[in-house]
Amino acid sequence: MKIENIQVLRGPNIWSTSRKKLIQMRLNLEEMEHKPTNKIDGFYERLKALIPSLYNHRCSPGVPGGFFQRIESGTWMGHVIEHIALETQTLAGMNTGFGRTRETHTPGTYNVVFNYLEEKVGIFAAESAVRIAEALIAGEEYDLEKDIQQMREIREHTRLGPSTGSIVEEAIARDIPWIRLNNQSLVQLGYGKNQVRIRATMTEKTSSIAVDLAGNKDETKRILQEHAIPVAKGMTITAAHEVPQAIRKIGFPLVFKPLDGNHGRGATINVKTEEEAIAAFEYAARISRRVIVEKFITGYDFRVLVIDNKMVAAALRKPAHVQGDGALTIQQLIDKENSDPRRGYGHENVLTEIAVDRDTLDLLKKRDYTLETIPPAGEIVFLKSTANLSTGGTSVDVTDHVHPLNVFICERISQVIGLDICGIDIMAENLEEPLTENGGVVLEVNAAPGFRMHIAPSEGLPRNVAGHVIDMLYPPGKSARIPIIATTGTNGKTTTTRLIAHLIKNGGYQVGFTTSDGIYVQNTMMLKGDTTGPKSTEFILKDPSVNFAVLETARGGILRNGLGFSKCDIGVITNIQEDHLGISDIHNLDDLTRVKEVVINAVKKDGWGVLNADNPYCVKIGKRADCKVAYFSMSESNPVIKAHCAKGGIACICENGYITIQRGDWKIRVQRTGLIPLTFGGTVSFMIENVMAATLAAYLWGIKTEEIKTSLTTFIPSAAQTPGRMNIFNFKDFRFMVDFAHNPDGYHGVKEFLKSVDSPQKIGLIAGTGDRRDDDIRELGVIAADMFDHILLRQENHTRGRTRENILGLMEEGIRSVKPDIPVEWLTADQDPIAYTISLAKPGAFITTLSDAVDNAVELVQNAQEKERHNGL
Repeated sequence: MKIENIQVLRGPNIWSTSRKKLIQMRLNLEEMEHKPTNKIDGFYERLKALIPSLYNHRCSPGVPGGFFQRIESGTWMGHVIEHIALETQTLAGMNTGFGRTRETHTPGTYNVVFNYLEEKVGIFAAESAVRIAEALIAGEEYDLEKDIQQMREIREHTRLGPSTGSIVEEAIARDIPWIRLNNQSLVQLGYGKNQVRIRATMTEKTSSIAVDLAGNKDETKRILQEHAIPVAKGMTITAAHEVPQAIRKIGFPLVFKPLDGNHGRGATINVKTEEEAIAAFEYAARISRRVIVEKFITGYDFRVLVIDNKMVAAALRKPAHVQGDGALTIQQLIDKENSDPRRGYGHENVLTEIAVDRDTLDLLKKRDYTLETIPPAGEIVFLKSTANLSTGGTSVDVTDHVHPLNVFICERISQVIGLDICGIDIMAENLEEPLTENGGVVLEVNAAPGFRMHIAPSEGLPRNVAGHVIDMLYPPGKSARIPIIATTGTNGKTTTTRLIAHLIKNGGYQVGFTTSDGIYVQNTMMLKGDTTGPKSTEFILKDPSVNFAVLETARGGILRNGLGFSKCDIGVITNIQEDHLGISDIHNLDDLTRVKEVVINAVKKDGWGVLNADNPYCVKIGKRADCKVAYFSMSESNPVIKAHCAKGGIACICENGYITIQRGDWKIRVQRTGLIPLTFGGTVSFMIENVMAATLAAYLWGIKTEEIKTSLTTFIPSAAQTPGRMNIFNFKDFRFMVDFAHNPDGYHGVKEFLKSVDSPQKIGLIAGTGDRRDDDIRELGVIAADMFDHILLRQENHTRGRTRENILGLMEEGIRSVKPDIPVEWLTADQDPIAYTISLAKPGAFITTLSDAVDNAVELVQNAQEKERHNGL
């Protein structure tokens, strides 16, 4: 078997709108296409022995063991690999469950689709599943546990930590979108101007001064002392020769910890001799040059969490430990403890596996123990100096048992230090009594405190502390989203997107928009290029100055990665015509419709789908849509429009020379088509369709019709506002038009316009596109023959697997089939296409270049125009 491609889908996609995280693997079964599972001797038995938990997969029979029934009766290997990929992720601690396997138009080649939690794990699972299946087919041994462990390690290396993850999960539960900003814990919640950034459990509200104070334990202690908050007696030293002085000043027992440390790294507790003290100092000095020496306070280790100056949780923390039974060694007791199903690798479970390190060995040495010691029954043997969960510690929720005075002290600490999210470490016999009475002290104040002990305590009630973070960041009435209008279709997407952005901007919004020629914020280009995929969408949604997004959403991006947003307010489909067929398993207009429909499926239930009533495929989408629908049409007599408006629906129509909004029986005339520059005096029907789509979208959003009317007259078809879309340049003796038409429907639109152009000579400079079917390329030639008197063919780009000669030959075949005698020239790479074409122009000529026949055609024509002006001076 051969993996031909693996794609990661990260948003609404052709397989599912709600399941946004999918792996799509294109798998060629090769010879296995002729060997279903019931034809492979022993396959069922080997699979069942290797992964018995596949019994839980119900598959199409819908009962436990259903998948195994399919294996016995015979199913294809793509289906098997789908289930293996799902189950191995589950065994690695990432529960998944959605999968689809569908044969493509290429016999024996399948799309194997399944969901993932961590992207890199999903990719690994796809590759691993194929290896596992091949081993099972061949009857070879396979180390499944090795792959599962590797998945765990990949997950721990790439996923968000439990604290950041809990905040993101709470945001998702509240329908707040999020974007991961790096490969660590920097996360954006919300979109555009309504975004809020967090990193771990710090937020953009977190004071940098407060973080610095909390990071300097000596300074923190001084400030707390000044505010009459009980702290442990101590001092800071920087050299080993200062240890005796610290001993004399503070007295045994002692605690040594690095000034700038965290997670308990470098700390040593209950130091009772000078020799131990010097070793403890040197251990802490590895982490920080300055080392805190404090009085070792007996009692229990508590963590209190304060968010937005309110105490929200408290936990009793216990260092990693084992309890002797009089029979097992300490190492055996550790192994037994690590076998607890609640413990796992890294952060995968409630508890973390206990690892033996220097701290463990030092603690044992102080008791004259080793890992081979058998402790007496009932004896507690501590294995770590600190109670951090990341080193195997446990936690007990005590939130409901904190004395009101202690609550007051902790909330006051958060304000004294200035932290919006504050973890306070306390050593005391309990928190049920005031610290001032039981001798408890504050040990540390932590910025970015861990949430794991509170959201998943070993004992007691879990606390949704992440909910308090979201409450702080997004109080009632504050939105996390910005409005999104997404535009797709075969032709007209870019012009419609630009016009919508123009209408919305004039409505008072700061608009960011993406198009096939670049990313813009308020008409200023940020990036140049074809920017119609999810990465470009993310660029806009990450921009904190944008409060409205208008996004051109092309077929390619949807197929490669899915949509770059989870939902939109309005989805627009301009039309669905033959283009890009035969690519990426899209072979007919029904396939293409399924791709474009993803945009409408992503519209909010109370949002709007704007669809072309003159296009039967758009109408099909409208009938299936799960949102409100509005149509546009060139004719008010369109039966779809009549039926829709008879039910009180909203439409935009072209009637009596006007762009008109129709609501039920009511008509609101917006503007005369002849006065809208984009329609070229009302002569270009496809531009009128673009205007209707944009007008309807703006109207549905709430832009007033008077504002729409004015904006339609100020949107000029030009290199500035619609680059590459019917840009006409006037020279002294001729005109030159640049247009991006690249498919038959686009060519027909230009052809219709050229009929209205009075010119004695119409010259076409055109090219084809290699990733089209032969007949599609020929058809461009057929249409071009009806448009022009003289045709220049040039092909330097977009050959995509074909030769230049093949593409231009097919185009000329189409041309000659209509006009055998028309002048046709092939231009070479070393010829200046613009200059040569201009040299052919007679007085009154109209030149048109289409389909990227020339790179930067607009700029080159402008240069030629400027040169003519200069020479005329």
